[in-house]
Amino acid sequence: MALDSFLLELLEDPTDHGTLLYIASSNILYNPRKKVAYEVRGSIPVLLPDEARQVTDVEHSTWTSDTTAVTTGR
Repeated sequence: MALDSFLLELLEDPTDHGTLLYIASSNILYNPRKKVAYEVRGSIPVLLPDEARQVTDVEHSTWTSDTTAVTTGR
């Protein structure tokens, strides 16, 4: 299930407070500055630093070039 556009405007990374990329096809929120991904379970973003995972260079390239990615924040 996709995240609501209003919610996407409010979301930010919990550690650096910057914007995130919402990759709906992978159901994740991605911080390209830190190369960490946060899972979205159902329609609930899990923005806990302990639950974030490091991403590979291939994932980083794929997600940052994804034209369907939505940037969070205002």
